[in-house]
Order: sequence, then C-alpha cells, then structure tokens
Amino acid sequence: MAGGGDLRVAGTLHLLLLVAGGLSRGATAWTEEKNHHQPAILNSSSLQQVVEGTRISEMWQNDLRPLLIERYPGSPGSYAARQHIMQRIQRLQSDWVLEVDTFLSKTPYGYRSFSNIISTLNPTAKRHLVLACHYDSKYFPQWDNRMFVGATDSAVPCAMMLELARALDKQLLSLKNMSDSKPSLSLQLIFFDGEEAFLHWSPQDSLYGSRHLSVKMASTPHPPGARHTNQLHGMDLLVLLDLLGAPNPTFPNFFPNTARWFNRLQAIEHELHELGFLKDHSLERKYFQNFGSGSIIQDDHIPFLRKGVPILHLIPSPFPEVWHTMDDNEENLDESTIDNLNKIIQVFVLEYLHL
Repeated sequence: MAGGGDLRVAGTLHLLLLVAGGLSRGATAWTEEKNHHQPAILNSSSLQQVVEGTRISEMWQNDLRPLLIERYPGSPGSYAARQHIMQRIQRLQSDWVLEVDTFLSKTPYGYRSFSNIISTLNPTAKRHLVLACHYDSKYFPQWDNRMFVGATDSAVPCAMMLELARALDKQLLSLKNMSDSKPSLSLQLIFFDGEEAFLHWSPQDSLYGSRHLSVKMASTPHPPGARHTNQLHGMDLLVLLDLLGAPNPTFPNFFPNTARWFNRLQAIEHELHELGFLKDHSLERKYFQNFGSGSIIQDDHIPFLRKGVPILHLIPSPFPEVWHTMDDNEENLDESTIDNLNKIIQVFVLEYLHL
C-alpha cells in the first residue's frame, strides 16, 4: 500500500459518468438499486454461527503463511501466490468462476507482466458486492538476508478474503439458487497485482492492476449482451482491504456517500462486542470510528472511484508502524485483531447479501 495524498473529487462525478455512459431510462433501473439496498440484519444466534464458523488458526496455517513470501510482480513468489489463491478458491463447493487478467505495462524497469485475479459467484448476476485487496508485495532489495513480505501489506487481507470464502462457503453456495424473476445480487473477490510502486509513487508507477482492470471492466458489457451498461455498473459497492493485521487499528470513514455501510460495520462491531464474541477488544478503542479523513489515500480503489463506483476503504489511519519496513512480517501481526475483523467483515457480507 502506498501513500496518502490529496485528491479532489467533484461531487457530481457519478452523475456525469452516468450521463457520459449513455444509460437509457430503462437501463438505469437495476443500476440504481444499490442506492436503496438495505442489509438483512443477523440475530444473535446467526452471529454466533458466524463466530463459530471462522477459524483463525486454520486461516493462519493454510491461507496466510504461504503468502508470506516476496511476491513483487513478475517474481517467482508472485506466481506462487497467484497459484495459491486460485487453488484455495477452486477447492470450495461454491461455484466460483476464476479469471486471470494478465497484461503488460511499462515500469521504471521496463515492461513487466501483471496478473489480476477475479473470482466471481454468479457472473451473470446483475449486481455484485465486491471485496478487493492487492496480493503483490513492494519490491525492496534484500538487506542483511531479510526480504520484504508485506504481512499487513497485503498478505493478511488476501488471507482474510480466502477465509471468508471458506467460512461462508455453505451460505454462498445458496446464491446460485437465486430466483431469476428479479435482479440478482452476488459476490466478487478481486486480488489486484501491481498496487505498489517499483521506485517512487506516481500516477504512472503505481496501481498497475487496478488501473488496467477498471478500464477493462468499463468496456465490458454487463449483463452479457447489454448495450448500455458495463461491469462497473454492476459493482454495488467496492470494499477495499489494505494494511490489516497490526494491533489496535482505527478506521475512518472516507466517503460520505457510503457512510451508511461504514455505520453498519460500526454497529456489527458493537453487537459482537456486547455478545462477547470479540477477543481482547474494548469499546474505548473501537476499530471503526466515525471521524472523517481530510484526504483520500491513494490505493486500488482510486481508478474505480473516478469511474463512479461506490467505495468503502478499510485501511487504518494512522498506518501500521511497520509499514514499508522489513518488520512488516508474521512476528508483528496481532491474531486477535485479525480474528475480530474476520468476524465483522463476514457478518457484513452475509447481511449485505441477505444470506
């Protein structure tokens, strides 16, 4: 994950994009459903099922540790990480459709190959809740035989998404039985490549995967065969996870237009705490805090934000102390925090998808 910076986004951006996209009156109906979508709030027994279904020790061993390697774009570790992510998804019962979006892009070190991973349930469903993270690690020359493995940045978010897919596999399996009589809603997971800069963060040296995929999705008709809508219109909400796993994170709300979903995360955290389902957790030091951020952090959501996609950016402020240092490793992760965030995000997904 890279730096903060000021980005002024015009309030009329989304409206302008809809007009520029040439949406017909009839085509806009389903694309506006996300603006009125409400969660199906889980009761205490359902919350307990979520808590009992997620297993931090298994996630740590099976999902996280294989990713704690050097995995900058084009490296052997990048290929290994990509294979690991896909194999962990392919073993599940839910009918995930995997796509690898491979492309070449110019970098300070010449042209490099990048590969995004897109995993989609019900690709023909009109609407998708999207969870995303980046799986590449920043390139640092090895120093004193130490290598940068980017545990919080972003091996843990990748592992959390894989654990979510495993823990909710049975519920997600039911999505393919959704009625065709109404616009359907499903789930998509995106693992971006090339988020990090190779040298110095700039518009050209950063966000390689997300920049490429946002353009590709904007030019891909959706649902298949549609004339006026594309895959970006089908994104209900893009939830981007980054820099997760350090102790005592605090998350601000970056975007007023998705504040109600941030508020839902706050409510879920509070409810799980009250039920005694969160470990080493204090309401005096809540994760999701209702303070705004004066600037928008540069991250993989930016290309999608610019194209009008609603964003929920789950990144701590301040950044973890180990950010972009060799100490961003397994030793400095906090298991309880990760376990708690797993529970909160899994509940959020189930409520959003009415499962």
